[in-house]
Amino acid sequence: MDTAFVYDSYVTGKNFVGRKTDCNTLANLIEAGEHVAIFEPPKSGKMSVIQQALYNMRAAGKQFVVVRVNLFNVRNINDFLVKFGTSVVSSVYSTPGDYQSVMAEYLPDTHFVFDQARFSQTDEIVSISWEIDRNDIQSLMQLPGKLALEKEVRMVVIVEEFQNLMLDRKYEDVFFALEKVLGGSDRTEPHAATFILTGSQVNAMKYIFKEKKYFYRMVEHLPLQIVDDRDIIEHIVRGFLATGKVIERELVLGACRLFRGQMWYLNHFTSICDTMTRGYINENILMEALKVLISIHQPRFVSIVNDLTDHQLSLVKAVLDGVVKFSSSDVIEKYGLNSSANVRRVKDALKKKEVLTFNEKDEPVILDPLFEYWLERYFFEMR
Repeated sequence: MDTAFVYDSYVTGKNFVGRKTDCNTLANLIEAGEHVAIFEPPKSGKMSVIQQALYNMRAAGKQFVVVRVNLFNVRNINDFLVKFGTSVVSSVYSTPGDYQSVMAEYLPDTHFVFDQARFSQTDEIVSISWEIDRNDIQSLMQLPGKLALEKEVRMVVIVEEFQNLMLDRKYEDVFFALEKVLGGSDRTEPHAATFILTGSQVNAMKYIFKEKKYFYRMVEHLPLQIVDDRDIIEHIVRGFLATGKVIERELVLGACRLFRGQMWYLNHFTSICDTMTRGYINENILMEALKVLISIHQPRFVSIVNDLTDHQLSLVKAVLDGVVKFSSSDVIEKYGLNSSANVRRVKDALKKKEVLTFNEKDEPVILDPLFEYWLERYFFEMR
């Protein structure tokens, strides 16, 4: 069903809201041959921004090939290499004969092969014939650039959930190989491969790009801006009007603040509202819709808190109380955090579990806005 409130996939065109600057910046970086990293919480609009930027580029007559490699279910390097190679080759070739030729021409003297029998069973174009080494990995990372030159087109390689590579103890082999490729790329070459590395685990991506400084000066970090309240209000009011419903702008503004401008939650929330009345949308309907949304996500939230220790929950409670500095003696005593050393351990644990992150001022931020609301209202019963 056609709806203005899309939350089950990325959006482009008329359903895309705000973030024009982000889209323009990303398009300019791609056209300049710059590699990009985007790390934001889950469902915060990373893929929508990427696809809208590419949509705008196509509308402007730009020619390019897109490769998408989603690592959400990848837990080891071999699976990554098979998925990466298969995605790259299938973006420009379509027959087994072509696949065989590509492997022979661009990946000779490696342990990558095209296995016809395996392809028939799994659709995997790239298979591994023996234990891989760094030379194999680097050769495969160079493949998008080589195919872009051959086809005389820019290739945009989108690697989603990039941080999952660190689940394999040999992840640095991939990082070092990719560093050689990105560091050696010619930004002035129009027929080249541009990489966009995205991740939903914010702290893990910060560890890669900011703490360990992998890909230093090779990749531009593109932080996404919060969608402007005015754009969201216009989107929601217009969406309800299309189905003959009316909502006050002040009520929409309250939803914007609650969800911190996160369009996935807002679209899901307003979609629920849309099913609950045929006319005027008042505050009671909004509260009922919020209860429905909470009920959908509550099992996930309960699972998160069940995985937290007492000290970790105490620090989360301190964050909700507005505490930003946790090592003072009065804070440690009030929240039972034991010691400054323990505070550091608890903060690190909450970061690894992607519950909290810390901004440039070292102030804590609960990554999920609905989880924050649920903690206040339902778990800690603060208000």
